[in-house]
Amino acid sequence: MASGRPDLKRSFSIIPCFIFVESVLLGAVVLLAYRLEYTDTFPVHMQGFFCYDSTYAKPYPGPEASSRVPPALVYPLVTAGPAITILLGELARAFFPSPTSAVPALREKTIVCGDCCRFSPALRRLVRFLGVYSFGLFTTSIFANAGQVVTGNPTPHFLSVCHPNYTALGCPPPATDKPGLDRYVTDQGACAAGNPALVAAARRAFPCKDAALCAFAVTYTAMYVTLVFRVKGSRLVKPSLCLALLCPAFLVGVVRVAEYRNHWSDVLAGFLTGAAIAIFLVICVVNKFQSRVPLSQRAFRWEGLSPVPALENPLEKLNSAQSAQEQKQEPPGQGQGPGLGPAGPLARSLCLSVSGAQDHCTPAAACPPHPTQAAELYPSGPLDSQLCVFPGPPDVFFPSCSPRSSEV
Repeated sequence: MASGRPDLKRSFSIIPCFIFVESVLLGAVVLLAYRLEYTDTFPVHMQGFFCYDSTYAKPYPGPEASSRVPPALVYPLVTAGPAITILLGELARAFFPSPTSAVPALREKTIVCGDCCRFSPALRRLVRFLGVYSFGLFTTSIFANAGQVVTGNPTPHFLSVCHPNYTALGCPPPATDKPGLDRYVTDQGACAAGNPALVAAARRAFPCKDAALCAFAVTYTAMYVTLVFRVKGSRLVKPSLCLALLCPAFLVGVVRVAEYRNHWSDVLAGFLTGAAIAIFLVICVVNKFQSRVPLSQRAFRWEGLSPVPALENPLEKLNSAQSAQEQKQEPPGQGQGPGLGPAGPLARSLCLSVSGAQDHCTPAAACPPHPTQAAELYPSGPLDSQLCVFPGPPDVFFPSCSPRSSEV
């Protein structure tokens, strides 16, 4: 293919799959999240409480809008912050490609659908990462709202908005010594004097939804920064960015506990829920933000890399050194058969390997190798039977027999 021309791949299923499968699933998730939070389709479980329970008797902190981290601040941050980070990262990756993108086998192709629609790799990556993030954000909201509806765990300020009539409920005054202070109240009309909207909101504490959304957004963004960003010359830039993202999410949980809007266990459960969903989506759905290379091209993944130098075998070096030493010590013509030359040690080892079935090697015992081996090693003359008496260094490839020089 000519240089400069993008790699093309024709596909007719990308647009129908996006419209009729992914968009439908995303719409269903959004609808379910809306019904769980803003409607009474799923009623909240009415959990009871003990008389004068100090765990739920904290003062009412006011509406959510008066908080130091109101929903009007949390929701835009968890929506726009990761989206802007991913957008900037994909733009930087498109204008400043990595060295691996120059390899044709690792380069993702441009998909052509029909005669006019083209989807570049950068556009597909951006849509895929942002779409999965949106799906995970609504999924986290569903998990948090479902946990609140099923458990019905009261908030720390539940009794302040419930205004229970302890006398009608059979609870004696706390100053008396009469039994009944540990009475568990399950009456449906115990909070009849309180505001129904505030009471319903005070029964949805576990897990903390704001903490879950912040944990999901921060975990997803931190993993994107860690796995996609490439920073040369510094090892502290990416960890600093990730810690800067984690600090606001941690402060949101601390503020929720300090304002008596959630228990610490509610915040911890929210953190674990959001982080678990983000890790699952990053690892199992978006493949750690890496491009999906076809199976037919993965065999060429290591092309272009320099070959690894072969390691020297220490046994071969020892064999060569001993052979050189023997050649210096022995007079010319001894220890070598006719036409053997420098192949004497190898011939001795080969001869011993052939005669390994014998108990020992003696001068009288012939040591004939295999005809094929003899023809390859000694094309110019026959074998010398004395080679078995003075074997060379042991060969790791052939089991050699141990000569018994004392018996000769």
